[in-house]
Amino acid sequence: MNEKKILKSGEFLVSETDPADVFIPEDFDEEQKMIAQTCRDFLEAEVYPRLDDLDKGDRELMEELLKKSGELGLMGISIPEEFGGFGQSFVTQMLAAETIGAAYSFSVAFMAHCGIGTLPIMYFGNHEQREKYVTKLATGELIGAYCLTEPGAGSDANSGKSNAVPTEDGTGYILNGQKMWITNAGFADLQTVFAKIENDRVLSAFLVEKDMEGVIIGPDEHKMGIKGSSTAQIYYNDVKIPSENLLGKRGEGFRIALSILHMGRLKLGANVIGAAKKAITDSVQYANERKQFGTKISGFGAIKHKLAQQVIETFANEAAIYRVSNDIDFLMSKYKSEGCDQGRAAIDAIAHYAVEAALLKVSGSEMLDYVADEAVQIHGGMGYSAEMAVERGYRDSRINRIFEGTNEINRILVVDTAMKRAMKGDFDLFGEAENIIADISNAVLRPVDGEDWFNRHIRSIRNFKRVALIIIKKASEQYGKLLVHEQEVLNNISNMIIEIYLAESLALRVKRIENLRGSAGVYGDILDVFVSDAAALVRKESMDAVWSMMDNSEAEALTGIANQLTEVAGVNVKEARRRIADKLIDDNSYKFMA
Repeated sequence: MNEKKILKSGEFLVSETDPADVFIPEDFDEEQKMIAQTCRDFLEAEVYPRLDDLDKGDRELMEELLKKSGELGLMGISIPEEFGGFGQSFVTQMLAAETIGAAYSFSVAFMAHCGIGTLPIMYFGNHEQREKYVTKLATGELIGAYCLTEPGAGSDANSGKSNAVPTEDGTGYILNGQKMWITNAGFADLQTVFAKIENDRVLSAFLVEKDMEGVIIGPDEHKMGIKGSSTAQIYYNDVKIPSENLLGKRGEGFRIALSILHMGRLKLGANVIGAAKKAITDSVQYANERKQFGTKISGFGAIKHKLAQQVIETFANEAAIYRVSNDIDFLMSKYKSEGCDQGRAAIDAIAHYAVEAALLKVSGSEMLDYVADEAVQIHGGMGYSAEMAVERGYRDSRINRIFEGTNEINRILVVDTAMKRAMKGDFDLFGEAENIIADISNAVLRPVDGEDWFNRHIRSIRNFKRVALIIIKKASEQYGKLLVHEQEVLNNISNMIIEIYLAESLALRVKRIENLRGSAGVYGDILDVFVSDAAALVRKESMDAVWSMMDNSEAEALTGIANQLTEVAGVNVKEARRRIADKLIDDNSYKFMA
């Protein structure tokens, strides 16, 4: 790998990134494209024809399809060859996650198995555990599940009541407890179960086989969406677990759980892109067929606006998710070169980017909700009919804002984690903020002579960062340690940070496209519209935060600065969106990759 600066998590707020240092989807090599095509072919041949049967809750069918995907090698993409997989890069894993994301409830079952059902053992297990379980999980011989949530312990996972007591002879543990909302529960052969040993303050993790005496699987829950995935409660009544099935060390379960959640959030961020592209393709194909007033509805300006905005939001999230995925690959390689075990190198590199994982989980899930909602609207009355794919997509999308930590929790994590990393010395967030505030009259970066379109946008994004830094510093001064209780202000800051990361990632991708093609073309339109919208969002969130924290005189002064920092060049967004929509309409499917 070429040398490049590896940013710390959240450091993008105070640093600049060279477009040459980012990975974009246009960089996929032939092997990566082939893996994605294999995933698509499997969905077309095996999954799509049976979606209705899956939605009836056919556990046996879902298990059959999962095992077929394992036979094709799709479950082993992230697993090292030593343990029966293909040892692909994190970027490639994310591409597979994106592609499978178009498969509705099958995607949920597949991703639960390949991610949270398998990787805790790959990342934290010893060699014997990997040999015994990961080799079979990688091929689909075993199906995995992840058992963390309890009736009284959701976001506050460490408050769970499940308990394990060492046996008198010291050969194992006796587990008692209850877990709920467990994906793949109905047929999973192996469960990673979190429980406290005796009176421990924190969790430990255990590998539990479904056939162990005392493991009782409840009936599947009836859900709003993802009806094909098996979701059930699991009860543990005096289950004897051998000592060798303790995963990691005693008391390491909470760390395992949090680390796997970082990974799950990133994989979800890729997953929703595949679902969004499917919904956009369904939208434009219907719009190109449906006629009203003697005209295809794809010709109407209001429909073009919806189609274009679907593309803009998806394209920006795609840029961001592959940017951080490549950063993870670089860091993973660095850790391995320093002698780190492959599994630990992977999870440590993923956990390093906790800020980006949380913000991309929020932005991706909310992007898909927007895309799915507009897909139904474009279909009109037919969109509400169960005959149409967008009806299923609409119901299935909603869970993503709850999965992997609710968006409310993740918004708080974005700000809290960035501030903690800064205070730990990972990057100088507060020093940068102090410098800006000390020279507040010159805080706004102005146009320079010869500034081209790309540098104009980069300057705007740097100004957005300055707004966020000012608000973070002022909030920290105003509330101190009590800031965690000011969740409305934290939400304001988080929304700014999310928009800034997306805008910068998009700008870097579009610049790379321009360098590759000689012209940004319609992708320049995507950037123009996104930055224009981002300016309005950052302005609104900063003003809400300012007026929530300060008295009138200081609030008025900071409002003036925020207005200047979010001032951007005017854009004919109507025509820009029309050009984006026209490409989509002409292609009759989502084909936005230069």
